[in-house]
Parts: sequence; structure tokens; C-alpha cells
Amino acid sequence: MAHESKGFGSDNHCGAHPKMLEALAAANHGHMPSYGTDEISEHAIAEFRKHFGKDTEVYFVFNGTAANTLSLRALTQSYNSAFCTDISHVQNDECGAPEILGHCKLVPLPSKEGKLSAEQLSENLIRRGDQHATQVKVVTITQPTEYGTVYSLKEIKEIVDTAHRNGLYVHMDGARLPNACVSLNCTFKELTTDLGVDVVSFGGTKNSLIFGEAVLILNKNLAHDFKYIRKQYMQLPSKSRFIAAQFLALFKNDLWKENAEHVLKLAKLLHDEVKDIPHVKITQKVESNAVFAIIPKQVYKRVCEKFFFYVWDEKTYECRWMISFDTTENEIREFAKLIRRADN
Repeated sequence: MAHESKGFGSDNHCGAHPKMLEALAAANHGHMPSYGTDEISEHAIAEFRKHFGKDTEVYFVFNGTAANTLSLRALTQSYNSAFCTDISHVQNDECGAPEILGHCKLVPLPSKEGKLSAEQLSENLIRRGDQHATQVKVVTITQPTEYGTVYSLKEIKEIVDTAHRNGLYVHMDGARLPNACVSLNCTFKELTTDLGVDVVSFGGTKNSLIFGEAVLILNKNLAHDFKYIRKQYMQLPSKSRFIAAQFLALFKNDLWKENAEHVLKLAKLLHDEVKDIPHVKITQKVESNAVFAIIPKQVYKRVCEKFFFYVWDEKTYECRWMISFDTTENEIREFAKLIRRADN
């Protein structure tokens, strides 16, 4: 049954881009080898290498939690830990998978605008060599952050340099990485490989795919065992061409960029439409496809009857409004109008 109502709950509430359905239909003809040895998977891997560098190793997986967990598993031993932010997805929204399955203790650090800083890493690098303490081996950052803010290239470079100087790897959760590239007006390679990031979880679902993510190992010294880890953790797709075909569609004619430009434009429109409403308090910079705002509880209840969205902080009623590739300007204006009237 078709469900026509749309909202601002998440960018994985929307359907898939029509180009993804076309790509799946095209990949569905005939027989092909399995487990990533087919032509479509090989072409998709080549496309990733065009965007991230020729030494990039690409591994398709089913979902984002797996991409993050397997990335951390590949970078750590059982006695290691990883720095992350206190609001990060790995810390709060993956049901302990990075610790239980990734064998990696998470060490959440207080975030500012959703970010970690190089200074924080230096301040918290303690008990090195102490046999009673886990040994930090990874810094994991989210780009864009869970608050929709974006690390600058300079901020990432400082984090990478500090990490590498202290023998740590850098993992980037790039569930919405295309949005960061458009926000910063840079390429994927400039945002990751050129800065020294070691591993990237590249999102598919939040970027208009039906399913599928990719683990990108940019540090070629880290890739030799990953194929075994992926298989052990049940993330080796048999018919991987159906994930690969969608990524090919995402890269073709820069669809990723078209989607990202659209969601950033509409996020800024939403911000501009609601920022002067007396009962709305914008709480974060709008640099990606998210708008965060504190609104009265009664406004939330009234508006949510028409457009669903999440309360981010139940104590303050800070809410998160997410823009998707299929959100329209008319929906933004209607949503803002409803918020404006809901306190009357």
C-alpha cells in the first residue's frame, strides 16, 4: 500500500531515488559471478578509486552499523579503545555493536558543535603503556556530524596529524559524506585521502540507495585482512552487484552532488523560514541537511500530526528536522507555516 505522507524524521525515511530502481533492474539480467567478482562490482570499485584514490580498497556491506563496526574491528585489537564524541552514532545508536562485535571500547569525549578537536586528543591520551587500561588506537569522527555541522579541512587535518603522531588511526563515519563535500566545495579525495584519513564508512542508504554501504580502506597497509573479517561478521554480500549497481548510479552524472546540493539548499530554506518565529530557537549551524531547534512541547505535538520528526533532547525539546533528496520547497514552506501557527 502506498504511503504518501512525508516528514522530516530522517533521510532514510524516504524511498530510493528512481535511478536506484533503474540500476537494480538493469543489474537483474542474466547470471553473474558472486561475492564481488562480477563486472558491476568491479566497475563500482573503479569508480570509488576515481573519487578517493587509486589505492582505495572497497568492501561492500549491508548497513551502516556494520560498516562502522567492521572498520573499528579492522583497526584494533581486543585491548584497544577508540575516541569518539558523546553524541556519535557509534556511541549512542549502534546498540553496543562496536564494543561487542568490534572488540573495541569506546571512549566518548565531550563534543562542541558535534565535533572533536585535536586538543582533546592530546589531553586525553593518558595511561599509555599501562597494562590496567585499554590502549587508545583509533579516533572516529562523523562527517557531517550528528548535529549536521561540518568539520573544516583544517580541523580534520589537525586531528589526523595529532592521531598519527601518537600512533592512532583515523576512521570517518561518512554516512552523509556527499553533503560535507558540497558544503565545503571539495572533492571526496580532498576531504579524506589527501588529509590522511585511514578508513571511511561511506553511506548509501542516507544518500538515496535502497540498501548498502561501503567500507573504504584508504591506508593500503590496513587492507590485507579485511576480507576475512567481513566474511566472519556475515557482511559479504553474495549478489554484491545489487549494491554495486546503486553506487554506480550514485556516481553517474554526479547524482550524489545533485542530491547533496538539493538537501543543503532546502535545509537553509527551512532555517530561514523558521529562524524568526518567536517560539523557535535554532541551536546548531546549518551546514548539512539537518536543522536543530528547540520548540514548545505543544508545538511539537501539533506539527507532528502532519509532519513527523524526532525530539532529539526530551529535556529541552530540541528537535531534529532532516531533509531528504525528495523533499520539496512547498513542503518546507508548509512545514514552516504550520510551526508558526501551532503556538496560537
